[in-house]
Amino acid sequence: MSNALNAEDAPQPPKVLTTPLEISGNLRQLQDSHDPLIITFHERSQRFQSYLVDIDRERKTIVLDEMIPRDGERFLLAGEPFKVEGFHDGVRIAWDSNGPLTIDESGDTRCYRGPLPDQVVYHQRRNAFRAALKLAQLVNVDLDGEKLKAPISGKLLDISATGCKLRFEGDISSRLQLGQVYDRFAAALPFGKMTAPVELRYLHFEERISTTFAGVRFHNMSGLVQRQVERFVYQLQREARRFDKDDF
Repeated sequence: MSNALNAEDAPQPPKVLTTPLEISGNLRQLQDSHDPLIITFHERSQRFQSYLVDIDRERKTIVLDEMIPRDGERFLLAGEPFKVEGFHDGVRIAWDSNGPLTIDESGDTRCYRGPLPDQVVYHQRRNAFRAALKLAQLVNVDLDGEKLKAPISGKLLDISATGCKLRFEGDISSRLQLGQVYDRFAAALPFGKMTAPVELRYLHFEERISTTFAGVRFHNMSGLVQRQVERFVYQLQREARRFDKDDF
């Protein structure tokens, strides 16, 4: 079971996209899905969040939404080189800055305009089966660690061998930071509690239903925890197949 899951989850080698057609097509996936982007400046540890709001292949330009937190703007204005990283359906899409960005306030929102990247790294990181839990079977989770003042409790929505999606009541987005590693993530699996460090890769508050959704990636898992996760994914996979078969 473990070998089969590991084979499914084997990362694919990264591809480097160099044509404007390929680059704009893949960046458009990030734009259309409103996937969050992480911006890091080369000699700084702080991370900033943004979104792609426009891509113009003909003019070879892109537009990024206002950074969160906004104090990253001063690094932009100083012309510091930066890296942008986003994830779409398990694919890492990343690029380095290709010249400075300028602040644009001509529309309703503040944004940053600059040149289309010269090249983009496209890396299929996850091929693993991602198992969704039925609403009646959602697993309780706790996010804790030195970076949090108090644990945050929520529910596990889906899980794969490499990470999982979580749901929390209310708006907790101000308490968490993208790219941060939280060293005590715990999930009450049916056959025992699992605990592992996780890295926050996605964060979104849905105001309409007052719920925060988060995506985390397991970070330096022990062999024991990895086997627990694989066992749970395998169990959910079997249940899903049986459910589909019964439906048929």
